Amino acid sequence: MIIAALTVAAMSQQLASSPQPVADFAAISRLAGVAPLAVPRSPFPFPQPEVADEAPANQDSAQNNPLQNEMSPELDRAVTRGLARLAATQRPDGSWGEPQFGRSVAVTALACLAFMADGNLPGRGVYGEQVQKGLEYVLSASTESGLLATDTANSPMYGHGFATLFLGEVYGMTQGGGDTELADRTHRALVRAVRLIEASQNNEGGWRYNPVPVDADTSVTICQIMALRSARNAGLEVSKTVVDRAVEYIRACQNADGGFRYQSIQGPSAWPRSAAGIASLQYAGIYKDRAIDSGLRYVKNSALPGRGGDANNMIHYWYGQYYAVQAMFLAGGDAWATWWPAIKDELLTSQSPMGTWSDQGIGEDYATAMALIVLQMPKRYLPIFQK
Repeated sequence: MIIAALTVAAMSQQLASSPQPVADFAAISRLAGVAPLAVPRSPFPFPQPEVADEAPANQDSAQNNPLQNEMSPELDRAVTRGLARLAATQRPDGSWGEPQFGRSVAVTALACLAFMADGNLPGRGVYGEQVQKGLEYVLSASTESGLLATDTANSPMYGHGFATLFLGEVYGMTQGGGDTELADRTHRALVRAVRLIEASQNNEGGWRYNPVPVDADTSVTICQIMALRSARNAGLEVSKTVVDRAVEYIRACQNADGGFRYQSIQGPSAWPRSAAGIASLQYAGIYKDRAIDSGLRYVKNSALPGRGGDANNMIHYWYGQYYAVQAMFLAGGDAWATWWPAIKDELLTSQSPMGTWSDQGIGEDYATAMALIVLQMPKRYLPIFQK
C-alpha cells in the first residue's frame, strides 16, 4: 500500500540482499520475469509522436477564486515555525528522512516543495540554501537510466514520482535564470526521469513499485501522472498516449460509490487514494466529469476534517490530505469552501510545540513537509497547483 514507499517490498528485499542496487534495471527485470528495458543514455531516447497538451483553463478552480480569510496570522505563525523546524532537520548532505528509514529522495523532494510553496527557490529566499542543497541531493540520486533513487531505496517508483515532480517545479520556476549549470543538470535529470516513467508504464496504463512494466496500482500511478504534468507545465515534451492510458487506468479503478480502489481488480474504496484519483484526473485536464463529482462526494463524506480523524488513527492520513487539498482547490466552489477551513483548523490544532507534525509510520520530516504543503496552498506559488 502507500506506506510501502518507505518499507520493504518482496522484490526489493531480494535486490537488497544482492550486490546490485535497486536502480539496476536488469536485476529488477530478471526478478520480475520480463525482458529488461533498454534505456539509452540520450536525454531524449524515445520518439514522441503525440505530445500532451497544456491542461485547459479551469475557471472554477480556487486559483482565481480565493475565499475570504483564507490566510490568518495564526496560520502564518504555524507555517513560520514549521519551516524553521524543517530547515533545522536537514542533513549535511541536503537530504531529509528519519534515522530509522534512512535518507529519502521522496521526503527530500516533499520538504523542498514545502519551502518552494513559501516562494523559496534554489539560492533565493530565506530558505533558498535548503532548497539548493535538497536539489543537489536529488540530482546526486539521478542514475543513467533516469531513476531517481538511492541504492538502498525500496519501492523506488514512489520516490521517483515525487522527485520528478520536484524537479519539474524547480525547472518550471527557474527556467533560463540563476545558476545555468545547475539548471542544465536539472533539465537533463528531469528529461531522463520523464522518459523512464513513459518507458515503464504497464499494459493497463499504470505503474507500480519498480520501474518495469509488469504491474500497476493507483497510488504509484497517481505519483507518475502528477510528475508528468509538472514536466509538461515546465515545457518538456510528454507523450499524450502515456497520459491518456494512465487516465483510462485511473478511471477503471473507480468504484460505484465514487471512491477508488487500490488496483483494477475488485476491491474497496479508501479516501486517501480516492482524493489522489480525483487530483490525477484534474491534472490531466479533466474538470467537469461525473467521476470527479462522485469522487469529491465520497471524499467529503468519508474524511471531512474535524470529524475525529487525525494522523494517529487514520492510515495514510498525510498522503490523503496532500491530495485532498489539491482536489478541493482545483474543484473550487463549495468543495474548497468546505474543505479548506476544516483542514486548516485541524492542522493548526495538531502542530506540536516544536513546530512539527507527526506520522507514526514514516516520521516527522515527512509529516511536517506534507502539512506545510497543505497549509500553503492559498499562497499559490507552485505551478502544479495552478493548472
